[in-house]
Amino acid sequence: MRALKREGDGATPLGRFPVRQIMVRSGVKPPLSVLKTRAIRRNDGWCDSPCDRNYNRPVKLPYPASAERLWRGDGLYDVVVVLAYNDVPRVRNRGSAIFMHIARPDFAPTEGCIALRERDLRRLIALLPKRCELVVL
Repeated sequence: MRALKREGDGATPLGRFPVRQIMVRSGVKPPLSVLKTRAIRRNDGWCDSPCDRNYNRPVKLPYPASAERLWRGDGLYDVVVVLAYNDVPRVRNRGSAIFMHIARPDFAPTEGCIALRERDLRRLIALLPKRCELVVL
């Protein structure tokens, strides 16, 4: 964890981050939630190129700049909580695509996200009220 997150450093940023929305892979049962939920489709991505005008924003793939694929074969992004990290205003190289998502079976580190067991992530999402924030200390 770091107070001063940088793109590609693998650290989770410290701070208080509003929850923007829930994304669920198309075909996966959505979690119970009062929060805005949208489907992840095969061509969904998230721009992680600091020099691009869509840095740290969702994009459609293929995309001309570097972008993370949201439709993953490993299931880590089957359920995703989008956090308001470096989105308003966006600052070049401060980090992108900071989510809360499903953990790897061995709980290997993420590239800066927060990861939970799927059942725990679903339980937490069901408890989140509108206009909630996630605090990373």
